[in-house]
Amino acid sequence: MTVLAPIADAAPELEAIFKDLHAHPELGFQEERTSAVVAETLKAYGVDEIHRGLGKTGVVALIHGREKGNRRVGLRADMDALPIDEITGLDYASKTPGVMHACGHDGHTTMLLGAAKYLAQTRDFAGTAVLIFQPAEEGLGGARQMLADGLFEQFPCDEIYGMHNAPGTPPGKVGICKGAAMAGAAFFDIRISGRGSHAAAPHMSKDALMIAATLAGQIQTILSRNIPPQETCVLSITQLHAGSAYNVVPETATLAGTIRYFSDDIYKLAGDRMQAICDGFAKAHDVEIALDLRNVFDVLQNDEELSDAYIDAAADIVGAENVSNTEKPVTGSEDFADMLQAVPGAYVRVGHGGTVSLHNPAYVLDPAILPVGASIMARVVEKRLPVGG
Repeated sequence: MTVLAPIADAAPELEAIFKDLHAHPELGFQEERTSAVVAETLKAYGVDEIHRGLGKTGVVALIHGREKGNRRVGLRADMDALPIDEITGLDYASKTPGVMHACGHDGHTTMLLGAAKYLAQTRDFAGTAVLIFQPAEEGLGGARQMLADGLFEQFPCDEIYGMHNAPGTPPGKVGICKGAAMAGAAFFDIRISGRGSHAAAPHMSKDALMIAATLAGQIQTILSRNIPPQETCVLSITQLHAGSAYNVVPETATLAGTIRYFSDDIYKLAGDRMQAICDGFAKAHDVEIALDLRNVFDVLQNDEELSDAYIDAAADIVGAENVSNTEKPVTGSEDFADMLQAVPGAYVRVGHGGTVSLHNPAYVLDPAILPVGASIMARVVEKRLPVGG
């Protein structure tokens, strides 16, 4: 492994930044302290421009190469944490009750800061590096908010690159899936409005709880009886809320969950069938059932040529034997997909020590990954914006 020397030298500094961010996590669109740390660090590193407030709490910075050039390469990292109580026992564990960096966004932010330090020092490229520190990746639409605020109108990019840590993958292994790499996602809420009654007289009710329970089972038949078996679709009901007393048949009940998909046609089919089932249950039970189904992530599409370019840059850091451009798609989702709808690019996963999965209260990101990720990000800028190219 050949971590870029200036980044290797800065490894203790990067680890200190990472631990500080980890100890002070912030939820989506609340990353005020995080964005301030990012902006202050970028200023100390001597980047050319720093812009705050895009996407509410986002930060965008520009670094110009030693040759002017007309091309721009974007690098993106996410900043938000999750509503989870941390149980790692780390000496730098979250100081904010109920909030934790359980997905490694503190590490992603630190990696991009490490790349910024290197690129601002060396400037061994022709053109401009656009550094995007994005808020609210965890289902709140941070990428879409930055896009709505004119991200690529104000800071045009010819191509853009993102990165995610991968616990359970050998340290230093870098992989990418060309094409559709991560699933699109939708969230849904279903509200059943029936009629309550005394529990001793259920015949007087239109039992919203029982309707919800039966509806939950019927919705699962969409996968087994409507989605072609060769297609990939996940439909998970994750919440059922009803009732408040032992002796009351509840008047209302709600279901909630998510759909994950790789084809817009399959998503439409699942949504249409869910609506039809809800309408049928409403008629059959003489109740009102309202479905709110909303897309929150697009399918993440990695550009084939830029995937190869990204892996080529990664190979310079971790070695050709440690990279793969034939990874399988995953049904997790990532709102970097929305940026890739606007600008071509690619998204890799970088392995690190630890086997606890993402979004787990015991999750720990191995700090040894920080200079590796920072070096890969910096290297892709140098290779895509070559001096004299």
